[in-house]
This record gives sequence, C-alpha cells and structure tokens, in this order.
Amino acid sequence: MEREPGPGGARRALGRLVEAVLASRGEANAVFDILAVLQSEDQEEVQEAVRACSRLFGALLARGELFVGQLPSEEMVMAGSQGATRKYKVWMRHRYHSCCNSLRELLAHSSFQVKELALSTLMKFVQLEGEHPLEKPKWEGNYLFPRQLFKLVVEGLLSSEEDRSLLLSQFREYLEHDDIRYHTMQAASDTVARVTDGRPEVPLIFWNNAFTLLSSVSLPRQEGDLSSFYVKHVELSDKWKVVHLKEHQKAFQLMWLGFLKHQLPLRICKKVLVIMHDAILPHLAQPSLMIDFLTRAYDIGGAISLLALNGLFILIHKHNLEYPDFYRKLYGLLDPSVFHVKYRARFFHLADLFLSSSHLPAYLVAAFAKRLARLALTAPPEALLMVLPFICNLLRRHPACRVLMHRPRGPALDADPYDPSEEDPAQSRALESSLWELQALQRHYHPEVSKAASVINQALSVPEVSIAPLLELTAFEIFEQDLKKGPESVPLEFIPAQGLLGQQDDLCAQHFTLS
Repeated sequence: MEREPGPGGARRALGRLVEAVLASRGEANAVFDILAVLQSEDQEEVQEAVRACSRLFGALLARGELFVGQLPSEEMVMAGSQGATRKYKVWMRHRYHSCCNSLRELLAHSSFQVKELALSTLMKFVQLEGEHPLEKPKWEGNYLFPRQLFKLVVEGLLSSEEDRSLLLSQFREYLEHDDIRYHTMQAASDTVARVTDGRPEVPLIFWNNAFTLLSSVSLPRQEGDLSSFYVKHVELSDKWKVVHLKEHQKAFQLMWLGFLKHQLPLRICKKVLVIMHDAILPHLAQPSLMIDFLTRAYDIGGAISLLALNGLFILIHKHNLEYPDFYRKLYGLLDPSVFHVKYRARFFHLADLFLSSSHLPAYLVAAFAKRLARLALTAPPEALLMVLPFICNLLRRHPACRVLMHRPRGPALDADPYDPSEEDPAQSRALESSLWELQALQRHYHPEVSKAASVINQALSVPEVSIAPLLELTAFEIFEQDLKKGPESVPLEFIPAQGLLGQQDDLCAQHFTLS
C-alpha cells in the first residue's frame, strides 16, 4: 500500500483500498494490503487499519458476500471447478477469518486505544454475523449465534500473560445484553477448562482475569427481565434456551463450579468468598453444590474461614445444610487475631446470628462466652466495647449460663477449670468456670470499657443490646467521641470569698475589689 505523506495519509490510502474492494471483485487482492497494515508498528496506522477492516467486512457481511456454511479449505476450492462467485466468497471468508485473528492479537497491543478499538470491532462483527449468519440453520427457527467468533473474543480477554482488567471493564457494558451474558458464561467455562487442562500450575494473571470476567456476570432476578439482546431477531422463539432464566442459571452454575473446582490462589479465594453470599449463591440453580468449596475454604483457617461463614450461613439457614462440626470449627476461629482482621465486623455479625438460637446446649454457649471473655483481657478498647455486650447478650438468651456471673463458691483463679487449649467446646469445662475476666475488666483504663463490664454487677435487662452500631467501631471514632464530650463541671467544697478580708462590708471592700 502506498502511503500518502502528511497527517491522515494512511486513512485516505486505506479508504481508497476499501472503496476499490467494495466496488469491484477484481480488486479483492487489495485486502492483503489492508490486513498487512494491522501488523504495523505505528499506532495510528494500526487504528486506521482496524477502522478500514470494520467498514470493509461489515459491508461484506451485510451484502452477503461471504461464504455461508461449513468453510472448506482455500486450496481445495481454488483448485476445483466451482464457479467464480463461490470461489470469491470462500476466499473472502478466509480473509475475514484472518482479520478476526489479527484483531484478537491486537487485544494484547501495548496501546490501550488499539485494544479498545479492536474489541469494539470484534463485537461489531459478532452483531453483524449474528444478523447475517455464516452457518446454515439446521431447521426452521433454529437459534444462530456466532459462537466461534465470540469464543475468540473471550479467549483474548482471558489472557495468561497480561492483566486485562481495564479491557474487561470495557467489555462489561456488553454483558448488559442477555445473549452476550449467556454465551460469555459458556465461552468462559470452555476457556478455563482448556487453559487448566493438563497444566500443573496456572499463572496468577489468568486467575485474576478469569475472576474479573466471572464476577462481572450478574443475572436478572425474574424471567421477564430477559428482553435485551445484542443480536437483533425479528421474533424470539420460546424454544431457544437463551430466553429462559433457568438456562442462564444453569450456565452460571457450570461456569462457577468449573472455576472453583481448581486449586485457586488464596487472594482469588478471598475475592470469591467476599461476593459469594450476594452475587453467586442467589443465582445458582442448586446452591447446595457450593458446599464442597465452602467447607474446603472453612477448613483453611484464618481470614479465609471467616469469609466462608457468610456462604455457609445461607446454606445452613435457607437450604437446610447439615454441617456436623460447624460450631466446633467456629469455636476454633476465636483467637486473638479475630479482633484485628479486616473482616471482624462480618465475623461477629454472623457469629451473633449462629448463636441466636435458644435451642443450643448451655455448655456450647458457655464455651463461647468464656473464650470471648478470656480473649477480651488482651483486646483493644474498640473491640471490647463490642465484645462485652456480645457476651451479655449470650447470657440473656440462655439463662442456664448465668451461673457464670455468680458462683460464690467457685474455684480460685489459679484453679480455673476452663481449658483454653481444648478445641472441643464440649470438653472445655466452661460451664464449671466463671466470667471473672469481666470483673477484671471493670478496672480497665478506658472508662467506657469499665462501664460496659460493670453491667454484670446488676441483673441483666431483658431486651438485648444491639451490637450492630458497635461492629465497625474504630479507635479513631472512640478518640473523636472523647474529644466531643468536653470538660465536665466538678463540685468543690469551699466558701466563696465575699470581700478582701472575708467580710462583705468592711473598709477594704469599699476601696478594693477582687478580680
């Protein structure tokens, strides 16, 4: 291709080539010149070549000048005795495939503008190819979608070598269309299976890209919400899977199960667990299938276990999941670090829900109360202001545990029967002990903590104290609250002076005043 000098020279040269190819089939070889510019090192030339390809093949698709059906090999058709029109259409269809492959490669270009343009052009081809299918329908009313081309797009987004989060954020706008979302789930499942097949170790970049794409998929709540389609159809058929919410839920479930069955990096596992309860479980056809992943995560320990609690809570309370050692493992999560982790508020909110049942045995509730009281001895003030009402609420719900507050003939502190190293709450002997830790905290240096610990000195009120406002309390907020209180007036025992020498009407008072 001869490039004109000056700005816009490549655009004008490519424009003439496109017009020539569209005007005459005899100029078809000019397509090679256009495709060659896609490999240019000049960013502006590449962008102009992408726009030229968009115009050229967009027009060819709309005019029906690409071969329709199972594409034969180019050499076989050219050597055969088929007509010139058939040869032209097969040849041009191969050039169209070369163009799509080159655009897919441009998704890895160093310039984000080129990536974005290549993505939008590929999605334009998806729309045009859906409206003018390049495959023959198997029967009348058969649903056709350019799956191979769209799979090429998804594979380009799920790179194993480069972070594509910015490009995926641009792709998110296409996921608002129901057909794009449905086929994205299918293509993502296939791509994850292909990349992980037979590979002992998958790059972290791939897992990040895959999670970014999967977490962007959000299903509608009701069947009637499936009405937005990227590929326009004259009429929607009830026989098509893409128009049924149940089919979307099945694809969504297969996508996540195929992703979560692998050994994910811990940082990806955390991200999945954070969105599990509100972005994944409500949209699954069978939420109980997540039990393996959640129990596996719950057994890891630390912050991973804390995050797994949310999903387990939904499965236990809404889907009747039976988890034999659940409370034993929940008890094991109570260690000094629980007051300092990022997800402290979520953990104690869920722990409060799990311990809210009045049918729990007294020894179990006593073990939790005693463990929390023991940990409170070294906890920061902002955590204590939440933990102390938490313990008192446990005693309110379970009157059988109030013996921990008042045991006049109990053992001495050096003979406390409670075993803090015991992993099984049933064997910890907490119900034989007492909450002497709360009495010790009544001498805490922070007055609010001392006040909260002194609640056990009187009979506990019947209504529980809501801990919701205290779950995310920070040391900074406590400091700000103390500053806003201001000085308090303190009564002093003294007689105010009435005059200079103590008498109101003496001679000195007539000539001197107190100031």
